[in-house]
Amino acid sequence: MRRIAVLATFFLLFASTLAIAQAKPQVNAGEIDAIYPDIEKIYLDLHQSPELSGQEVQTARKMAEHLRALGFEVTTGVGGTGVVGVLRNGPGPVVALRTELDALPVEEKTGLPYASKVRVRNAGGQEVGVMHACGHDVHMSSWLGTARLMSANRGRWSGTLIMLGQPAEEAVGGAIAMLHDGLYTRFPKPDYVLAVHDDAATPAGVVNVVSGVASSNADSVNITIYGRGGHGAVPQNTIDPVVIAARVVLTLQTLISREKSPFAPAVITVGAIHGGTKNNIIPDEVKLQLTVRSYDAEVRRRLLDGIRRVARAEAEAGGAEKPPLVEIAESVGSIHNDPALVARVRAALRARLGEANVHDVGPMQASEDFSEYETGGMPVMMFFVGAVNPATFADAQKTGRVLPPLHSSLFAPDREPTIKTAITAEVTALLELMGK
Repeated sequence: MRRIAVLATFFLLFASTLAIAQAKPQVNAGEIDAIYPDIEKIYLDLHQSPELSGQEVQTARKMAEHLRALGFEVTTGVGGTGVVGVLRNGPGPVVALRTELDALPVEEKTGLPYASKVRVRNAGGQEVGVMHACGHDVHMSSWLGTARLMSANRGRWSGTLIMLGQPAEEAVGGAIAMLHDGLYTRFPKPDYVLAVHDDAATPAGVVNVVSGVASSNADSVNITIYGRGGHGAVPQNTIDPVVIAARVVLTLQTLISREKSPFAPAVITVGAIHGGTKNNIIPDEVKLQLTVRSYDAEVRRRLLDGIRRVARAEAEAGGAEKPPLVEIAESVGSIHNDPALVARVRAALRARLGEANVHDVGPMQASEDFSEYETGGMPVMMFFVGAVNPATFADAQKTGRVLPPLHSSLFAPDREPTIKTAITAEVTALLELMGK
């Protein structure tokens, strides 16, 4: 019996030693706390100095300067204002971590002492407020915090880390511009591409994970209805494009309610109507701007075909002498998180943050051009970090109060726990894939 007990003890010790040897290295909370004051300064600066899509000159400069100071080989001007930082640390996988650089044409109304007061003219010449209403300031500051910890802890990992600072995500063009500018040929081609996005409907400290389809297809569609203008008092002498446009808006919803399965989620939203100059003048034309969201490729095709058909039919019914112009202005596919990659990262996140703080969720209805990085079957993964103060979230759950969503002028992340959780999640994922 004594011999059996000794053998059992030996095997338990051996198994424990083996588990410790096989465990991936981690960065602890103390290391994140130590760098947080510097990262918070970066966050506050970025929050107060946002730049619109394609105009991220100063933002890109700041990202590049921080990466250079950490020992990264930095290239700027990739795909416009994009930044690529490469840190080579011996043999091993090549992993890219992406952040977005741009902000939105939204006037901030949070009332925070560090609220953005930036106003600029957009591409159409209109003066607009500018705000990081989608949390890209959180993404960038967390991204730099992760870069700092990975640079300082090179003994814990091996491989090549690529930090991607992508412009124009909100305009759905930055990712493809970087790819067209040689992202996968001028620089080491990644084995994996990761990204984090904040979540305005989840408490800070929680990470949401999606396996498979993680976002919707998105198509921006512009429709121009042509009529024949004239006096509003004698409409019989005109072809009224306003009335035709109104019919188009209503009929489009039948594509959702009657021409697809109720089990196939999709949305058609008319976000803008432009036409006319005065109460008593019937205009010559009206423009509609739509966003179309779907998950299934066949549903996407049928919706886009249906939009063309509805616009033509309503124009003809209204007596239009010229068929409408239907243009797809922007288009991006859904993100497909690689299931094998998700399984690895999810397990690492749960080991680091706890089972209760890492949730499996379904795909978001929003879209993201992060999907472009899947070119050639590249394994990618985007995961989502809660940005709501936990007490505020609990109160909203209790009272039914609607929390400000992303793209809202009132959106304000609970910055410290959100940024710290994002850094923790990013470093954990990178060390899972690259750790010694």
